[in-house]
Amino acid sequence: MKILSVASEVFPLVKTGGLADVTGALPGALAALGVSVSTMLPGYPSVLARLPKKTKALHSYADLFGGKARIVAGTLDGLDLIVLDAPHLFDRPGGAYGDGGGVDWPDNWRRFAAFARAAADVASGAVGDLRPDIVHAHDWQAALTLAYLRYDERPSPPSVMTVHNLAFQGQFPASIFPELGLPPQAMALDGVEYFGGVGFLKAGLQAAHAITTVSPTYAQEIRTPEFGMGLDGLINLRAGHLHGILNGIDTGQWDPQTDPHLAETFSAKSLKARGKNRRAVEQRFGLDPDASPLLCVVSRLTWQKGMDILAAELDAIAGLGARLAVLGSGDQGLEGALLAGAARHRGRIGVVVGYDEGLSHLLQGGADAILIPSRFEPCGLTQLYGLRYGCVPVVARTGGLADTVIDANHAALSAGVATGFQFAPGSGDALVGAVQRLCGVFADRGAWTAMQKQGMKTDVSWQASARDYVALFRSLAA
Repeated sequence: MKILSVASEVFPLVKTGGLADVTGALPGALAALGVSVSTMLPGYPSVLARLPKKTKALHSYADLFGGKARIVAGTLDGLDLIVLDAPHLFDRPGGAYGDGGGVDWPDNWRRFAAFARAAADVASGAVGDLRPDIVHAHDWQAALTLAYLRYDERPSPPSVMTVHNLAFQGQFPASIFPELGLPPQAMALDGVEYFGGVGFLKAGLQAAHAITTVSPTYAQEIRTPEFGMGLDGLINLRAGHLHGILNGIDTGQWDPQTDPHLAETFSAKSLKARGKNRRAVEQRFGLDPDASPLLCVVSRLTWQKGMDILAAELDAIAGLGARLAVLGSGDQGLEGALLAGAARHRGRIGVVVGYDEGLSHLLQGGADAILIPSRFEPCGLTQLYGLRYGCVPVVARTGGLADTVIDANHAALSAGVATGFQFAPGSGDALVGAVQRLCGVFADRGAWTAMQKQGMKTDVSWQASARDYVALFRSLAA
């Protein structure tokens, strides 16, 4: 079985969040089950720079949304890649979606419409010799692929639309529609029209043969007005095609026994070795080297991630005797609030603004617990990394966080099955209460170690979820 995975980012070539980790790791898990994946992504400079010199040119466009472009194929880091090389759209400084200051490119609609148009050409068999059995589109940047296929006269394969975060929808004014190259009938309620404009994600949800989200709980949450972000009506209409398949992680990249980013590797049988990583975290974040609980945060600093809730409770958390190391970037106001908290509590709270892949590994390997106070979380990956590294997750009870962490209530602790702490989302008092519970369990070294080991036994790999994807793919291709 051949799958064409269409995504705007893939680890290790380009990454802004968990989407890249998923699209980078899932192909390997599917390959083990006899399913081959070709991943199509835009030709950002970081991607083209790492492609092998000997790439195969599959197709050329004299004019693709305003400029020359070509589709090339190559293999890199075990991934079979198909890349849209369109310099007028993707050869620019900054990030995948915006400039160095974090401002979205104003022509993002054009960039990802062109990307989707090219992906649809590949999927329909018009480019090269690849004709996939299934097209798998990820998030709004790839979603228009399915609309192009839907309105194409050429036969096209079944499709899956995966929503990694419904909050990002790719909404644009109706004025762009004439430039998309879709037939007039596509600008309709059952097509790409969305509240009078054009909705890329909405179009993909409408056209897909199956819709998946990245956890079972999130699949149910997005059917409600609270989490549906204006799309709950459509999602409920298509509920019979909706599947919640939990994300996994690349257990080769995230392995505490071999991780090169750690000061010292360890396993569940050698947890004392985490001490060297703990000291490295203390030094990097300027924290007092003592025996109090060391908490960490690795996150985008945004409202969705509950970072405003955390910032408001820094004094209370420090007052409980815990220390905190924060790694992340995002909203400048939240960055400032966290830095101000660190200034108030020198030696107890440390903040590094930015993203550092190696440091994120060290935090998981050295901190005692990781705080994830998200208001909503489709799946979340940092809690999965925490489980694997003995870094106990403290999570809001929502989405994939609720699906993957077993709360350390009295019954779960007594039964020896607890793996972390859950609390009500959106509540600072609940967050502080969870940290207070954590401090109580942390004081009992036997109970704490047992919880770490139980978490490290959790299967956070892609194996089970890959089987669920294969079953879905096969049902569509039958």
